[in-house]
Amino acid sequence: MARFLRKVWLTLLLVVLVIAGMQVGDAVAQTTTSSGTTLERSLSFDGLERTFRVRVPDTIAPASGYPALIVLHGGTGNGRQIEQSSGFSELADQFGFVAIYPDGTGLVNMRYTWNADNCCGFAHRQDVDDVGFISALIDELIANYDVDPSRVYVTGFSNGAMMTFRLACELSDRIAAAAPYAGALNTDSCAATNPVPILIMNGDADQNVPVAGGTSDERGSASQAERIDNPTAFAVQTWVQIDACSGSPVSTNDTEALVTTYSGCAGGTEVEQVLIHGWDHHWPSIANGSPVDGAAMIWAFVSRFSNGAATPTVSN
Repeated sequence: MARFLRKVWLTLLLVVLVIAGMQVGDAVAQTTTSSGTTLERSLSFDGLERTFRVRVPDTIAPASGYPALIVLHGGTGNGRQIEQSSGFSELADQFGFVAIYPDGTGLVNMRYTWNADNCCGFAHRQDVDDVGFISALIDELIANYDVDPSRVYVTGFSNGAMMTFRLACELSDRIAAAAPYAGALNTDSCAATNPVPILIMNGDADQNVPVAGGTSDERGSASQAERIDNPTAFAVQTWVQIDACSGSPVSTNDTEALVTTYSGCAGGTEVEQVLIHGWDHHWPSIANGSPVDGAAMIWAFVSRFSNGAATPTVSN
């Protein structure tokens, strides 16, 4: 894992240089600062006023625009909560990307859900068009926040991870890479028309969305008591097939996590699975006691890709 983490941070350093425009032969390089601004915004979609938070770095955007990471909260959560717990705004300030934290919908203020196939709560029961909302949000980001349309990424936690899977399936032409954490792919008909690089991350001690699939006694919502989740292996194999990965999987297993990478995929994409040892249904941050930094690992993965094509990686 030490070598893996070193590769993560070396990859992040390379991403900084690419975002800043420091190419060979450049006479002037842009600089980054250590702070940014979080804005509270809304847009009207499908008869609803949908809210979101957007973290804009205090840097000049590259000529192509900022990379953007959409971060989806868990069930009965909200954008403010996932911004505070995930650590992505700090990474956005450091590496010069825009982080966006949209809110789902719900009857109780600041306790929201996403409509992700067979889950969850209000959004699922009302069949809220969250795919359409996120597509409209991407349009908003491109039009008003100088976002590069070829580098829009999505990640999410729990119900937000399930929504991340759905977006990768249904917006595969708009999502450059995806990274669901602690979710399940609960559809047998993923409609992706393009290959999508994807990092599938779970805690192997998660009892809410178990790696082995099935039901759970820890849903926190009676309306979800009969939900049956597919195993994590189903999601991995589905995306290996969608991305047409031909290489043999390569695994690294140590005290922190089991990391399995599937390469030789269509369009330079990649499928990676991370199982964090001993970790349950909480966001994986060092502050929480996680053996890995989930936000850093996710950004290191997704930021390598642009419309399914990988940027150069750093070798060991």
